[in-house]
Amino acid sequence: MSLPTTMKAVAVSKPGGPEVLTPIECAVPECRPHEVLIRVLAAGVNRPDCLQRSGHYRVPPDASPLPGLEVAGEVVLSGGKALRWRAGDRVVALCHGGGYAEYCAVDARHCLPWPGGLSAEAAAGLAETCFTVEHNLFQRGQLATGQTVLVHGGSSGIGTTAIQLAVARGARVLTTAGSEEKCAYCMELGATRAFNYRDEDWEVACREYAEAGVDVVLDMVAGPYVMKNVRLLREDGRYVMIAFLQGAVAEVNFGHILPKRLTLTGSTLRPQSNDAKAAIAKAVETHIWPLLAEQRLRVPVHATFPLDEASRAHVLMESSAHMGKIILNVAAE
Repeated sequence: MSLPTTMKAVAVSKPGGPEVLTPIECAVPECRPHEVLIRVLAAGVNRPDCLQRSGHYRVPPDASPLPGLEVAGEVVLSGGKALRWRAGDRVVALCHGGGYAEYCAVDARHCLPWPGGLSAEAAAGLAETCFTVEHNLFQRGQLATGQTVLVHGGSSGIGTTAIQLAVARGARVLTTAGSEEKCAYCMELGATRAFNYRDEDWEVACREYAEAGVDVVLDMVAGPYVMKNVRLLREDGRYVMIAFLQGAVAEVNFGHILPKRLTLTGSTLRPQSNDAKAAIAKAVETHIWPLLAEQRLRVPVHATFPLDEASRAHVLMESSAHMGKIILNVAAE
């Protein structure tokens, strides 16, 4: 295949609101020996993209300055050490930035086979959420069959994935969401109970259902949620934090933590090493990809936008009006 030297992409012109996302033409990225070059068909939109755009998420020095952390597309070139993939292979990939573009270079170990039967839009919404949930809910949180997990933001991309995967592994899921419509949506995905945090005290509601407490909390809210989560955890419970949408600072009463032997942990995905993300990719392929083949996991796509309308996608993301994933259509299949 004859590859172009330039491509269309979306860049962050300066820190700011969605309007700073600017369509540009730039060089196609170089494919290094351990990488594959992907012709991007669709790209996922995620909260870290918005944080990067606004100047609140530092881009690692070895990352692409372009936003975009997950894509689905076709391999057009493989580096000499990228032995698994060949030109023409269709893949889903976790990107180190650069997804908002027609071509993206990715560590070959961070690619997984495009699951059969999925559209480009659905496939593009898999990597960031599946890697995040596998690592945090199951590796760090050690959620097991028969246990109870509280998932905040249940209608988000992470939330919808966490609900389905927890249910698939035999856990009971409690979740919070911001409207009755969103709560009903979470129940359709398999949640046992969903609490509208705008209309009820979700801590009280959770305690009424799980009197002994929950085993794991997956939290992307933090701030005023922290102590409520701590109080809800039962003995040997695990509190896993993945974002701070309502603030990174909170006062914690450790008098609740020591006697119950609680574990407080958390992570972000992008700063982890390539080796660490490769290990997560193997776990995702082992534990999650079979669920896709069995149609026990679906990717709810709320809305799609053309690449050059990425700013509209960010407006929707920051409104929190969506249920499921927001996707950019980059190229026609």
